[in-house]
Parts: sequence; structure tokens; C-alpha cells
Amino acid sequence: MITNCDHLCRLKFAKSLPFAFTEHGAIMAATVLNSPQAVSMSVFVVRAFIQMREHIAANAAILKRLAEIDHALLEHDTALVELCKKLQPLLHRRIHDGLTDLRATISCF
Repeated sequence: MITNCDHLCRLKFAKSLPFAFTEHGAIMAATVLNSPQAVSMSVFVVRAFIQMREHIAANAAILKRLAEIDHALLEHDTALVELCKKLQPLLHRRIHDGLTDLRATISCF
């Protein structure tokens, strides 16, 4: 019986070795090496991956909250700009009236 393996020629493998392992690769390496040092390093790597996942989740939550704050600030900014535009005519009129009153007070002396 002859096996036809022509479908395997499409598979491509990396020409260089990897620089890092996943946590599953570290566990597999520890089971293959089967030494106390390999097991302790595997546990160390798995704990590092767990901490990294927790930090990524925390960062995602912080980034989500920052996006919400940014959105709220943009809404407040537009509301303040509109409020300033509506107050400008009133402020200019008040300042002009105040200067007139001040001139009248000064001229009384």
C-alpha cells in the first residue's frame, strides 16, 4: 500500500526557531523534559502568563473607562462652548453699560 502525501507539500514551516513559547508549549516542554527544574520553570511561565492576562484585562477596563470619560468631556466641552456663545452678547452689553456708569460716576467729581 502506497500513501499519497501530495496534500502535505502546501504546508510551510518557519525557517527560524521561535524566540518564545506559549504557556501550553512550556507545559509540554516540562512534561517531555520531566525534570524538577523543567517543572518549576513551567509553573513559573504559566504564572507569568496568568499575570499578563490579568494586566491586559485590567488595562482593557481602564481604557474603556478612559474612553467613556473622554466622550463625556467632549459632550461637556460642546455644551460649554454653546453656553459661552449665548453669554457673550450679555457680557459685552453688561461691560459696556458698566463703563458708561463708571464714566458717569467719575464725571460727577
